[in-house]
Parts: sequence; structure tokens; C-alpha cells
Amino acid sequence: MTWSTILFPVMWLWRPKLFLTLVFLLGAAYLIVAFNYSYSDGNRAGYIQKFSHKGWLCKTHEGELAMTTVPGVAPVLWDFSVWDEKVAAQLSQVMGKRLVLHYKEYRYLPTTCFGETAYFVDRVEVQE
Repeated sequence: MTWSTILFPVMWLWRPKLFLTLVFLLGAAYLIVAFNYSYSDGNRAGYIQKFSHKGWLCKTHEGELAMTTVPGVAPVLWDFSVWDEKVAAQLSQVMGKRLVLHYKEYRYLPTTCFGETAYFVDRVEVQE
């Protein structure tokens, strides 16, 4: 048995173009799966307590929803992110009203450039 037959399965690691192409394709496949299949989705109701457009390089819309069940009880705070500019504009206009936010949860996104939380709001309903 020679060294070339032993090392042949790992020879592709020494070819930088092939290795980088493989890493790029695996990364692209991971992102396609991560963005097309949400872990969960649902609705949360409450009042928007904070909503901002923040970030140094990757600007994202981030908000905080105060969910109260009984008046006088401390609210539970829920952080969320928004991708869609139309939804962000709608949220800015209806601050102070009771809202129902529809969200999707995407887990294991590689960076915070997509949003600082795993919860992404895609629809807003105003309750009166």
C-alpha cells in the first residue's frame, strides 16, 4: 500500500479552488434551507413598546412587544425583527394600539445581518 492510495480521499483538501467551491456550495445550500423552512410560526398580541432601525453595517428593524394578559400585571416582553419595509412602516404608524403580530421563527441563521432575533414579523393586524 502506497501513500498515494492512503491519502487520495483527502487530496481534494490541497486543491484550494475545489475546496473553496465546495465550502461555498455547502454554505449556499444551508442558507437556502434555513430561509425556506421556518421552525415555527404563530401570532403574538400586545402593544409595541419599542421599534427601531439599527445596526452599524447591516441595518435591521428591531422591536419589542409588551404582552399583557391582565391590567396591572407586569408585561412579558417579546423581541422581534422585521425584514419587510412595508411591515416596518405599518408598525411605525400603529404604535400605541393593540396589535396582533404574525411571525415566523428561523433558527440557526449564521449572522445578525438578517436580524438580531430568531422571530421575524411578516404581518400586522390592528385590534380595536
